[in-house]
Amino acid sequence: CSAIDACKTSNTGCSAKAECRRTTPGNRVCVCNAGYTGDRIVCIEINPCLQNHGGCDRNAKCTQTGPNHAVCNCLKGYSGDGKRCTYISLCSQNNGGCSEFAICNDTELTERTCTCKRNYVGDGFNCRGNIFQELLRNSNTSRFYFHLEALSIRDIAGPGPFTLFVPRTDVLNSDPRVKDWVAKGVMAQVLRYHMVGCASLLYNDLTTVTNITSLHGDPIHISYSQNSLVLNNKAEIILRDAVGTNGVIHIINQILVP
Repeated sequence: CSAIDACKTSNTGCSAKAECRRTTPGNRVCVCNAGYTGDRIVCIEINPCLQNHGGCDRNAKCTQTGPNHAVCNCLKGYSGDGKRCTYISLCSQNNGGCSEFAICNDTELTERTCTCKRNYVGDGFNCRGNIFQELLRNSNTSRFYFHLEALSIRDIAGPGPFTLFVPRTDVLNSDPRVKDWVAKGVMAQVLRYHMVGCASLLYNDLTTVTNITSLHGDPIHISYSQNSLVLNNKAEIILRDAVGTNGVIHIINQILVP
């Protein structure tokens, strides 16, 4: 006589995910494979994510990848290995994309607000101080700033409001008359002819007037031609409405001469 192998045919009723093991002649037990659980007749995959979130951080997603195997991935707005996830502050890097003159505040995951600091105006992404400060920050107007500094002219650093017509830097650098005006001591008069006090006149405001008086005292004639504003029939406004806390800057392509 020979012992009957109860596991010899068709896994003897054990689950396809189980191992049949002989015990005594004619008897057997079913043992679920690693990563499976059940009554051994029926074995199903163990999903580790269903217990203790698979060991993942509460701010991570647990994803089953196989029997009793899972991966942990930090949710959007968090960083780490999935077992431990830490909140990523948008404001911690590059001020959250806000202006250097703005305050960045984290509000929600992947969200933040940008608010211009005191004494600055703007949308939080572009914040401007007074127009005297802004002249230096823009390469198109920095040369005008240096001329003001050289002559200690600080009229437009006050509370204002002011309207400023600034010849572009390359115009000031290339016009040979500038050196003569400096040598003759009349450069201050020329610079003040580009300033208007007691009013912050945006481009649209300028289209409604024909003459304004400069800080120098002489009038500036304004005309509207071919969809452009022209000063003294010569200088065209090419960049407009750079609004600061105490006024507005318009960039022109010619020097105004009183």
